[in-house]
Amino acid sequence: MSKFMDWIDARFPATKMWEDHLSKYYAPKNFNFLYFFGSLALLVLVNQIVTGVWLTMSFTPSAEEAFASVEYIMRDVEYGWILRYLHSTGASAFFIVVYLHMFRGLLYGSYQKPRELVWLFGMLIYLALMAEAFMGYLLPWGQMSYWGAQVIISLFGAIPVIGGDLTQWIRGDYLISGITLNRFFALHVVALPIVILGLVVLHILALHEVGSNNPDGVDIKKKKDENGIPLDGIPFHPYYTVKDIVGVVVFLFVFCAVVFFFPEMGGYFLEKPNFEQANAFKTPEHIAPVWYFTPFYAILRAVPDKLMGVIAMGAAIAVLFVLPWLDRSPVRSMRYKGWISKVFLLVFCVAFVILGVLGVLAPTPGRTLLSQVCTVLYFAYFLLMPFYTRLEKAKPVPERVTG
Repeated sequence: MSKFMDWIDARFPATKMWEDHLSKYYAPKNFNFLYFFGSLALLVLVNQIVTGVWLTMSFTPSAEEAFASVEYIMRDVEYGWILRYLHSTGASAFFIVVYLHMFRGLLYGSYQKPRELVWLFGMLIYLALMAEAFMGYLLPWGQMSYWGAQVIISLFGAIPVIGGDLTQWIRGDYLISGITLNRFFALHVVALPIVILGLVVLHILALHEVGSNNPDGVDIKKKKDENGIPLDGIPFHPYYTVKDIVGVVVFLFVFCAVVFFFPEMGGYFLEKPNFEQANAFKTPEHIAPVWYFTPFYAILRAVPDKLMGVIAMGAAIAVLFVLPWLDRSPVRSMRYKGWISKVFLLVFCVAFVILGVLGVLAPTPGRTLLSQVCTVLYFAYFLLMPFYTRLEKAKPVPERVTG
């Protein structure tokens, strides 16, 4: 085996990659449960790719046969139902673990210097993931798929001058048709997965170049022993690979419980109108995107003017990209920031959840007003950050991690 590995290493850096990214990659020893969600995101990505490949073997990307092929998968393909539910539940699970992964970044300042590129690659993954989910949402060719895509694509029409042509270019037709379905299928199963995989590799490479952050926000590379090993670091393998197995097992218990007992999750994971074939002449009673898009959809609806609503929705995502340059705090972790930062983060999270709930519900004057208030709070967290992070008094940060 040793000679075989020597032969491999002479032609491909297998051992070097193993050491650089696992056995000799030293991570802080004080990781907590919030650090499970990065590896869980990788697990769900693998699930989506594997189940997606199997689903494409029986799916027909045409307006005439797409809905029927999904029913065929559910009823006639051997274990097709579980493949479909693993994929549909995996889509929601992906956003749940990504949102929690992003929350951990906000909580511990994982976007601050020198990890700006790690954050930017992560945000590009999030953007590509949103596009991937949107493209895949049209494929079952159900009522909510069709009309949800109709609403979202029509938003591009609000852009002055080029809006009409851009909308037609995205659809590939004058209305959503089999051509739209076919091109979304190609993007969903080929183009965007390649982009996401490439960005994940870049995200991990950028992280391992600068080192992982930790709940204290302390740079473990500053304190090393005589061998150059961080005093507060432990090898990622076997310590964290084994620890991650615990998170994976707990996650799989919950994930499988949903797949086998609540795959529709009361209409939030699989909407009831989507069990009816797309009909261009029949509009669903209430059109809303899937739950993971609803915070931004609520921001869109909170603004009366269509163009300004589209701009606000785009800005809500774009502002996340400049976060590393908005935070002027001398410390990274929320453990050592002042009470103002803690209050702003709490208010931001509450506003985001409320927007998510409001995006699912039909609009009323009261809900619209609440959406407008939460939209202001959402943007206030970012736009006021340069001021409150600079003005507040931070606690002294320990020289070494505290556990």
